[in-house]
Amino acid sequence: MAGGRERGARLQRPWSVYRANTFELSNEMIGLALAGNSQDPDEPVLEFSVACTELVTPALDRKPNSFVAASCTTPPQAFWTKHAQTEVIEGTSNPIFLSSIAFFQESNINQQTQVKLAVYDVKDRSQGTMYMLGSALFPVKELLQDKNHRLHLVLRSAENERVGNINVVAWQMEEKRDQRTPVARLPDTINGRTVLPVDESLTESMGVRTKYASLCKDTLLRSVFGGTMSRMYRFPTTDGNHLRVLEQMAESVLSLNIPRQYVKLLLEEDAARVCELEELGELSPCWENLRRQIVSQYQTIILTYQETLSDLNDYRGPSFKASNLKAERRLEFMPTNLHVQRMRVQDELGFDHTYDVITIGAPAAHCQGFKNNGLRKLIQKFEEAKKHSALSSSQSIVYIPQDIVRAKEIIAHINTLKTQVSYYAERLSRAAKERSANGLERTLAILADKTRQLVTVCDCKLLASAIQALNAARPEYIASKASPSADSEQVVLRNDQDTLLAKWSGRNSRSSLHADWHEEEWEKVWLNVDKSLECIIQRVDKLLQKERRPSDSSQDSTQTDQQGSASKKGEWSEALYPLLTTLTECVAMMSDKAKKSMVFLLMQDGAPTIAMDLTLQYRRDVVFCQTLTALICGFIIKLRNCLRDDGFLRQLYTIGLLAQFESLLSTYGEELGMLEDMSVGIMDLRNVTFKVTQATGSSAPDMLPVITGNRDGFNVRIPLPGTMFDALPREIQNGMLLRVQPVLFNVGINEQQTLAEKFGDTSLQEIINLESLARLNSYYEQFKEVLPEDCLPRSRSQTCLPELLRFLGQNVHARKNKNVDILWQAAEICRRLNGVRFTSCKSAKDRTAMSVTLEQCLILQHEHGMAPQVFTQALDCMRSEGCRRENTMKNIGSRKYAFNSLQLKAFPKHYRPPDGTFGKVET
Repeated sequence: MAGGRERGARLQRPWSVYRANTFELSNEMIGLALAGNSQDPDEPVLEFSVACTELVTPALDRKPNSFVAASCTTPPQAFWTKHAQTEVIEGTSNPIFLSSIAFFQESNINQQTQVKLAVYDVKDRSQGTMYMLGSALFPVKELLQDKNHRLHLVLRSAENERVGNINVVAWQMEEKRDQRTPVARLPDTINGRTVLPVDESLTESMGVRTKYASLCKDTLLRSVFGGTMSRMYRFPTTDGNHLRVLEQMAESVLSLNIPRQYVKLLLEEDAARVCELEELGELSPCWENLRRQIVSQYQTIILTYQETLSDLNDYRGPSFKASNLKAERRLEFMPTNLHVQRMRVQDELGFDHTYDVITIGAPAAHCQGFKNNGLRKLIQKFEEAKKHSALSSSQSIVYIPQDIVRAKEIIAHINTLKTQVSYYAERLSRAAKERSANGLERTLAILADKTRQLVTVCDCKLLASAIQALNAARPEYIASKASPSADSEQVVLRNDQDTLLAKWSGRNSRSSLHADWHEEEWEKVWLNVDKSLECIIQRVDKLLQKERRPSDSSQDSTQTDQQGSASKKGEWSEALYPLLTTLTECVAMMSDKAKKSMVFLLMQDGAPTIAMDLTLQYRRDVVFCQTLTALICGFIIKLRNCLRDDGFLRQLYTIGLLAQFESLLSTYGEELGMLEDMSVGIMDLRNVTFKVTQATGSSAPDMLPVITGNRDGFNVRIPLPGTMFDALPREIQNGMLLRVQPVLFNVGINEQQTLAEKFGDTSLQEIINLESLARLNSYYEQFKEVLPEDCLPRSRSQTCLPELLRFLGQNVHARKNKNVDILWQAAEICRRLNGVRFTSCKSAKDRTAMSVTLEQCLILQHEHGMAPQVFTQALDCMRSEGCRRENTMKNIGSRKYAFNSLQLKAFPKHYRPPDGTFGKVET
């Protein structure tokens, strides 16, 4: 067991640990120690922690509020460069800092590098007033050569007076004695160069199924993410050990790449819609008028999409949209401040755990504003307007919503099946030319199946009535029922210029009679297709029977067959060619008629509210694009992290991916409109599927996702390098479409939410949370029905999933103000169900920073045993010196969260940043 523990402890240990068994390191060994770890590219080349003792301040009435700033210089550089700093620890002369000082490979330090540690006393954190207590210097070489890799330095003030001590501990070298590599296993030298023995436990982690994938170095992730920032921490645990925590934040090239692809697809879809309307043929003046109005509206929106695409293609800025650009017209399809927030935890046994959250500013149409509410209310108003227009319409036919959905489905099926029938007809012709009996049989079976599917689609009353409506919209339409008394039965339908009402005339005008007649005419069209197919099937049967007959006769006929083979070669092709031509023509005629009638039906339905419809659709497109980009980022990073997790992969292709969005928006003012937008954008993700493919090349562009489809359903193709693709289960390799189950939980936490709770309305938040609770419960029920519990990740929590869901349900129904338990429980359930986490506020900068840092500390305490007494210190440490502080700098050029003291009084306690990290800045 002890051997197993030692092996586990060494599993992720950096190379420098294996070198830590000598009392003095040679220059060459030090050089290697600072070269980084090829097995783990996120490993720092040097990491040390600092603690001060006996700090003395000039004012004896107070103890210092101190932090340590590290600067370095490497000859021949003649100036100091600030490298990092620790958090501020208040009111003690003996502070022990949790944030460690880490030098990564890009730091380019060597043994000659000098490090200066300056200790500051912060007099007023809110004002940022401070002064330097004292400083100490040491060369890197000295730290590495010390047998315990510890330095005890004296801090001296600018006047050279002793003001305390500072202790430096190099963590990479600091290992338990009994875990050190024995002296007998010192590295050998070959040709004068030191060669390190590769431990078997390390080589096991080198494959593509390694649990940890670096944001900076992994082939797939580095093609999607970039600009990675890293921070290191060491947190004590309840059992006296330490957790090594790497916090990272990276932006994504998909922030620009996905909107470019998406807007291009929208352009193609709307341009195709205009073409379909143009191809309807000649219409009576009143219908023609209407068509022109609709086409004009589409052309206006197409121009807008073209301008947007041009702006996106011309954009040359960073690969994320800063929060102060969220209302920028030319960038409105880009998500705001999209980043991946990662926490990697290594315990004393060397086991790695990675937690990722995608952070994104609330997906919303900021550029269009929220005066008239957000998408939820706008969709409601649109549906009411549509109902009203239907009631007051002069159209002879009013279609119900199900008809419209069915019409869109019919168009999609016809487009697909018509192409497939043409393709297999061509394949059948080729098989006939090659005189391949097997090929003929196989291809005919598929052709027959596709043709019958097409006939089934076209054999419906909705299509028949739509064809009748389109015929009635021609400039002059005369319908007659073939009968001996044709004159008396003749019905003339004329379209007057002043109305869209169909007018029947004749002595015995009976619309139902002629409706039946039109259904009969349409039935003849698709029956012709059916008959053409039957003729082909019969002819192929005869040809195959004739082919098989000679095999039963005597061998004497073989010579005769060989002589006649040349003449027989084209026999099959000649026999089938006219029949295939007839089938193709009949299918084309049927498809054309059916598609045009459905396009006309959609034109009739959309005409009264087309302007409102397209304006609403544009807003929905903007919101959905932002949401989709975040989802794709989350899917890629989750898939890469879980390539070795067979349980997750099975869950993925069986019931789909859980995508859990956390929102901190208030239900007051503009943020209420943002929440409406966001909730619709997230629910629209149900129309998204993923498909994993093998990448065609190894360059970064070959790894980027590709979107196909239209507003009725988008598919995202995720290319993986060959070695990663081979690790996937057969179901996913074979192209199974992977679904998404999105849920959104919102709890407003700021002062505006206080106003909403006292004077406004929180019903939207309650509705959203109830809807998502139902979907989350449904997802878990599906899981229990088809998958075993061992598909799920292990947890140290004593609370089982059903209990967690019950607690979440109680909180959602409790109607308690600022009930952040909802967010904590939903996040834990998501992680326990192998889901992807997303966190949002208005700009993903301030409230989001509070949320993700709190989540990280809760995970460290509940899942990794971080000592409870350092929880608050760890939280303040991450908020003051972690990646999210740098996120504010990236967005607004200031390392301050956009809060003020008065606002923060309204915040729940755990969502308040430490003093000195917030102030009045741009949001």
